[in-house]
Amino acid sequence: MNLNTFAMYQKNLLNVTFALFLAVSAAFGQGTTPAPSAPAGAPSSTTPSGSQGNGTTQGQSQQQGNTRSVTLPNGQVRQVPVNSQGNVVGPDGQVVQTTTNAQGEVVPVDPQSQTENSLKTAEETANDQKRQARIQAEFAKQELRQSIFGYSLFADSAFSPIPEQSIGTPSDYTIGPGDNLTLSIYGYAQYPDQELEVNRDGDVNILRVGVVNLAGKTIQEAQKILMGRFSKFVPGMLGSGGNASQTKLLLTLGKIRPVNVFVTGEVVRPGSYTLNSLSSAFNALYFAGGPNEIGTFREIRVIRSGKVVSTFDIYDILLNGTSEGAIRIQDNDIVNVGFVKKRIEITGNVRRPKLYEAKGNEKLGDIIRYAGGFTDNAYRARVTIRRISDNGERRILDVKNAEFDNFELVSGDVIEVQAILNRFENIVFLEGAVMRPGDYSIDSNPTLKTLLENAQGLREDAFTGRITVMRTRADQTVQNIPLNLKDIMNGEAEDLLLTRLDRIIIPSNFDMVQPSYVQISGEVNNIEEPEANDPTVVNGPDVAATTNSLRFPYMSNMTLEDLILMGGGFKESAKASQVEVIRRVRNSDAKAADANISEHFEFDVSRDLSLDGNDTNFPLYPFDEVIVRKSPNYQEQQYVILQGEVLNPGQYAIVSKNDKVSDLVMRAGGLTDLAYVKGATLIRSREISEFEAQQTANALGQISTEVRKGSFNVATGGEIRQEFVGIQLEKILKNPDSEENIIIQEGDILSIPKRLETVRVQGALLYPNTVKYSDDMNFLDYISQAGGFTRTSLRRSAYIKYPNGSVDRTRRFLMFNVYPKVEPGSEIYVPVKGAASLTPQQILQQGISITSTLFTLILSVLAFRNIR
Repeated sequence: MNLNTFAMYQKNLLNVTFALFLAVSAAFGQGTTPAPSAPAGAPSSTTPSGSQGNGTTQGQSQQQGNTRSVTLPNGQVRQVPVNSQGNVVGPDGQVVQTTTNAQGEVVPVDPQSQTENSLKTAEETANDQKRQARIQAEFAKQELRQSIFGYSLFADSAFSPIPEQSIGTPSDYTIGPGDNLTLSIYGYAQYPDQELEVNRDGDVNILRVGVVNLAGKTIQEAQKILMGRFSKFVPGMLGSGGNASQTKLLLTLGKIRPVNVFVTGEVVRPGSYTLNSLSSAFNALYFAGGPNEIGTFREIRVIRSGKVVSTFDIYDILLNGTSEGAIRIQDNDIVNVGFVKKRIEITGNVRRPKLYEAKGNEKLGDIIRYAGGFTDNAYRARVTIRRISDNGERRILDVKNAEFDNFELVSGDVIEVQAILNRFENIVFLEGAVMRPGDYSIDSNPTLKTLLENAQGLREDAFTGRITVMRTRADQTVQNIPLNLKDIMNGEAEDLLLTRLDRIIIPSNFDMVQPSYVQISGEVNNIEEPEANDPTVVNGPDVAATTNSLRFPYMSNMTLEDLILMGGGFKESAKASQVEVIRRVRNSDAKAADANISEHFEFDVSRDLSLDGNDTNFPLYPFDEVIVRKSPNYQEQQYVILQGEVLNPGQYAIVSKNDKVSDLVMRAGGLTDLAYVKGATLIRSREISEFEAQQTANALGQISTEVRKGSFNVATGGEIRQEFVGIQLEKILKNPDSEENIIIQEGDILSIPKRLETVRVQGALLYPNTVKYSDDMNFLDYISQAGGFTRTSLRRSAYIKYPNGSVDRTRRFLMFNVYPKVEPGSEIYVPVKGAASLTPQQILQQGISITSTLFTLILSVLAFRNIR
């Protein structure tokens, strides 16, 4: 039964019990003093039918007709509809749970889940949907702009469209009102420089010359006019007789005037912009964000005084670096961007797949060139055009290479450039026992014999009695052609004429025999000690001699000493007097019940391994296995650790196989005065067997899904785990001959703490903490010091862990819990009670028990009233 069923049982029992209690209480209250009335301002318990949980109160929410005032989480008070039962409902008709806050306002129950969105009007919901649609449309526009060739230029924030004002004065610059000019005369006759301001009428006032109108004149034209004026009284201004003038006049720009320009049409940000007079029409277009997703890039118009004075093509700027049409703007110029007329998309294997705009006379070849041309692996003989026909359907057109420069495109066409096929028209494959295997051209290798000659012949291990030629037919099926290569090479058989995609495989002699090896295991130097958690290790006292091994390729004339030498020679622990050789049986009688499975040999091998008269000279056969066992008389040092309150803590070697805990304490000089003997612990390292690991995994497989979602450390075979061994050191030291005095093992850690004065209390308690130990306090006293049990405390399962690692649990006697004794340094733990820990029968028993108790109490009260 799941948790929801448990909860339902408990809820039903409580509802029945509570209803019974109310009924009896009502009967009991007849004729007695009335219940006290609610204080002023307190919520009334009367609610409309079906409105429980809505917090509807008299005098605290104003209900008008079929609406009610509700305070939203943002503080707004709004009239919201209510249903026939008086419940607040949203626009979808669903009931919205409400309650009354401290200020007497009706508010949604949970501001995180019952938000203002539940009470929105239909108009607000529609506005939200429109806003979301606008956002999505803007994202779609931005995505389209990113795919248009040329748009990235205007989206580059690092590019500065403002012309540099410190450049030299352009000779074609047109002078206008607001310009500041510098006039310089030098050479034969010299005059001071003059700063000239062009007024609103386009005039400048020049010393000794007077007023001169320069508006609309270029710098070059203005210089000629001034030279004519100054030549009347400045000598050498104009050359005579073909000689150059000796007095020079120079007119340059000083302060550059601002100009207002209007950018209109299909641009990202149309409007009026103030730029300096050196700016071009392209600069103005850049400030406006460039053409938008439906604006043209190919025909940008500059309108001056109602006439188109120039047009320019952004593609010329992007592809050729020229901007002849992007003239310098003047005050009140209009830069206008019209609609795109023909847009083509090119995809696939071109260098720059984008959306391109085509002018009226441009063809397919022009778009391919705009896209940077084909990539290296593009199929150039033909491209595919996807077009929407006049009847509203799509159609595909195949255009050959010769037609690229004449093929007329239609707006909306999609050009697809495919890749070349990953196949070769003249390839054959050579594999196996040849000097140079690989891919070869059939043009220069028309026959098998020619191919092998160009591959520099066969390897020495080549098997020529039968080779394989895998031939791919026209229908792509494969035919196997076996050949005797030896006869072909000797001229006794006809040479094979190769075809495209032939695969020639020359086998090796080694391919037809099982690789031969010999193996050695055990106590040789080149075999490393196995790791404790190595999954290949088998548990047992002779792990290294049975699992780790070295394998070497078999060589003829190999002897036992040769293999031991290849394994690094004997270890000090090796038993050289009993080296075993295990050999496969090749002529066993399969029918005989006592047939040999293997042959076994034992040798006394000299540790010297020298090639002299003392060697065994025992020849090895393929697949022989040599085992060098560990000498039973060889023992490595083993250590234990003694820490804590002894005179000489530290690491101690195990002297005898029978060393016990008391021997270790005595060797350390005994205990100190502060030693707490009852808290002594022994930690022992133990290797987890495969069987134990499998048992643990099987046990976890039977646990419910909820429990298995928790965190468990499941041991695997070969893993080393440290475990507490419960010892009674006090008894051991008093009686060393007792059974409590266990034998110590390698890796043991014996820890003797100082006198402990606290008890740790944790688990399902109000305030888990650490409490000072007292002889006068019992188990429940320590629970009380931690705040006592909670509703989720599983009292009957409370347990205690003593300092020495042993554990004691709570026991039951009749209907009572018998709690364990508490020692200094102990840890008390109270588990959490979960719904899954109660069976349906237990829940039913609890309900019956509660109901019976209430009946008994009610009958007692009624009996007491009758007595009165």
